[in-house]
Amino acid sequence: MTEESIQPSSHDVLAAVDLGSNSFHMIIARLRDGHFQVVDRLREMVQLRAGLDKDNYLSLEAQERALACLERFGERIRHLPFGDVRVVGTNTLRIAHNSRRFLRQARLALGHPIEIVTGEEEARLIYLGVAHALAFDNSRRLVMDIGGGSTEFIIGEGFQGRMRESLEMGCVSYSQKYFADGLTPASSMQRAMLAAARQIRTIQRPYRQAGWSEAIGASGTIRCVANICKEQGWADDGVITAEALQKMVQHLIDAGSVDAAGLQGLSEERSKVITGGLCILAAAFDRLGIDKMTVSDGALREGLLYDLLGRIQHDDERDRTVVALARRYDVDEAHAERVSVMATQLFEQVARDWKLDYEELLHRLQWACKLHEVGLAISHHQFHKHSAYLVGYSDLPGFSREEQQVLSVMVRGQRRSFAKKHIKKLPDELQLSTERLTVLLRLAMVFNRGRSERADTYLKLRIEGKKLVLTLPQDWLKEHPLTEADLAHEAEHLKKIDLKLVVVA
Repeated sequence: MTEESIQPSSHDVLAAVDLGSNSFHMIIARLRDGHFQVVDRLREMVQLRAGLDKDNYLSLEAQERALACLERFGERIRHLPFGDVRVVGTNTLRIAHNSRRFLRQARLALGHPIEIVTGEEEARLIYLGVAHALAFDNSRRLVMDIGGGSTEFIIGEGFQGRMRESLEMGCVSYSQKYFADGLTPASSMQRAMLAAARQIRTIQRPYRQAGWSEAIGASGTIRCVANICKEQGWADDGVITAEALQKMVQHLIDAGSVDAAGLQGLSEERSKVITGGLCILAAAFDRLGIDKMTVSDGALREGLLYDLLGRIQHDDERDRTVVALARRYDVDEAHAERVSVMATQLFEQVARDWKLDYEELLHRLQWACKLHEVGLAISHHQFHKHSAYLVGYSDLPGFSREEQQVLSVMVRGQRRSFAKKHIKKLPDELQLSTERLTVLLRLAMVFNRGRSERADTYLKLRIEGKKLVLTLPQDWLKEHPLTEADLAHEAEHLKKIDLKLVVVA
């Protein structure tokens, strides 16, 4: 599916898919009066992370396993309109060098685009899901989620995560590295816990200084540990204590292997990855001084649903992020707004002919307008490149990796030579829409380059095949000779992407 073929969203039934490093999850919910009624849940332990080799290339076997799962998921959600479904990939798809071809096939299998989220964004969504699942009040809480390839730590109050970290350690990666043979000698357990402790040490001081009133665990690994602790009689239902963790670690050491341990409450599919997850959890309890952790059913997929609901109800985290970034770099907000107004005016005239008639694409254009000058905080010389760097590498809550790349490419392409080679690096289905949105941004820039131009200058833009016909009020160019010269330069740049700009005045 391409963005150019998107249908409007009805927002009646929403779905979220989490392509985790260990398991793939899907949740489908009916939206009623702003609340969710879950109608279906699916989970398959794909163990995508297990298919990564030492050079971070994903094996064909792992890809085929994942695609078979996504075909089954696709049967449930392929009919849903774009905008009612969010699909995100996490750690393994972030680091796999050969993920591009796989993602193309995965999108076809699901019938929906896939976003790759950063570790920090994954942490934000996890916290959102847990906070809603447990109806958090404004007390400060620590949320921890152990995935297949990464572990997230979030301190938040209410529904807002304040501190977010994603560390490169997970139940699959640690189990592969330290317990590939299924044996659990004390030496291997100690090495795994020490490795996790070294990672956690990077966040130990600020997290312990911030403090929290309650620790919450999410994800299958932590739920599995809690279930084992209950079944073994080491802790109460839904709770993990430091003492229970020590007993579980010692039990595995004494048994010598997971199979010999005979742990009650441990499923066969989870048995291959539980030891790595347990060592990470034990190290976190030790380094962060956790005495007790309560387990939540909410996680990333629930966070996706609530984040999607926020977008539907015009409470979009991405809007807040753009405003905050612009203010951080002291952007001329009045000028950025003028550029945005004119770009919107142009967008609305060509959206149908250019197959851009999707609200998300208009938002993307407006965000680029508001951020196009953040690079001026570094230098006026080639500020568009500085802007692209800041947009591309800043932590932007709410944005997927692809969205961030698109915005970066757009602001880089706002002036001078067209950013054709950078657009080609984007996923195939994003290239055409990004090229066209960049053209609209460039034209809006032309008419606001003097910074004193009025944003309500009447422009009429229409598409005739490969020709852009720009109509201006009679004699307008005679009164604005610099803009006329800029338009002539712009026409030369647009020739590089096989577009002819014709100005009628």
